[in-house]
Amino acid sequence: MNARRFLLLQGVCSPFFMRLADRLQAEGHGVFKVNFNAGDRAYWGLRPAAAFRRELAALPEFIDALFTRHGITDQIVFGDWRPVHEPALRLARGRGIRNHVFEEGYFRPHWVTLEREGANAHSRLPRDAAWFRRAGAGLPDPTPGAAFAAPFWKRAAHDVAYHLAGLGNPLFFPRYRTHAPVRADREYLAYLRRFARVRARREADRARVAALAQGKAPFFLLPLQLDADAQIRLHSGYRDMRGVIDHVLESFARAAPPQARLVVKNHPLDNGVRDYARVVAAAAARRGLAGRVDYLESGDLDSLLRHARGTVTVNSTVGVTALAARCPTLALGDPIYRIAGLAADQPLDAFWRAPEGPDPELFRCFRNAVIHLTQVRGGFYSREGIELAVENSVRPLTADHPLLESLPCKPS
Repeated sequence: MNARRFLLLQGVCSPFFMRLADRLQAEGHGVFKVNFNAGDRAYWGLRPAAAFRRELAALPEFIDALFTRHGITDQIVFGDWRPVHEPALRLARGRGIRNHVFEEGYFRPHWVTLEREGANAHSRLPRDAAWFRRAGAGLPDPTPGAAFAAPFWKRAAHDVAYHLAGLGNPLFFPRYRTHAPVRADREYLAYLRRFARVRARREADRARVAALAQGKAPFFLLPLQLDADAQIRLHSGYRDMRGVIDHVLESFARAAPPQARLVVKNHPLDNGVRDYARVVAAAAARRGLAGRVDYLESGDLDSLLRHARGTVTVNSTVGVTALAARCPTLALGDPIYRIAGLAADQPLDAFWRAPEGPDPELFRCFRNAVIHLTQVRGGFYSREGIELAVENSVRPLTADHPLLESLPCKPS
């Protein structure tokens, strides 16, 4: 294995990039980083790095100089959509430098995504059922692997620490502009309010899920995504989740059987800035759906998916969970599972009346291929998860060719 020289840009709000850099250096590879704000700096320590303090328009020239000065062969980012990453990724491609993109896992919570060049909407995975049947047929089912805890409080603690360090941005990184649509202080206050709402509604939500599961009325599930998620803001065709709610409820009122119900479940990490209970109630009232739409702040997702007549999503990873549960799933966006035979290939109005279910064998092939080619066992936030993710990331990061090109049936 030849030694490589890695340039790291922004990572997740945790020590993951620090630990990964230490491991790559221990393996004999060169590592350098660009820090864009004080949080990046705090989570990098005294390791070699350059600070980017200029306007975003100057970033390509800045990065290009680092490529040359340090002989960079590989670039690592978390999220291919961030404004500080997009120009650097394009520049690297033009110079023959390999891009490695980390993201939250397609199969959560014990996997993270690592792909060459792009993830999610930019993934190089084909959208071809026949290819997945060939690629996944000979791959073994994934084993559970080492178990590790991933408590939410650790993720929250790292996020707070990162943004507390960001209080130094006006002094040390005055031109930095966050990609997040909501300021951290406002988000934290809103989340505290939502946390209280979730606790107050937990028993009622649990009872409602049980009633839906045991009831005779068919119901469909609409799991909400985060407004701040790039998969909504940049890759969905919707401005925000209110647009999704309006679109889905309008179709449901027009085309769903009169006895059917719609269950709207909030995202567990929603920050509470928007009161979705009111948004959903108002949208239902406008369309004459009062009494047919249930809103949940919490609840057992697995139980809902086992009993739902179908699931509608934009591009959430809940779609993968729904397919695994053999629940008919319609994707309004273009996620990696929007493949004929997996996600329903029909208009939304038709889905309410006769939802097309997934092919279980195709899903098995899809799951095995996606995990083998793009998923790394581990996590970003707990010590055990980070150790696993670092250990399992080294091979794909340093391999001469991506796993996608190692299969007999390479994508066209």
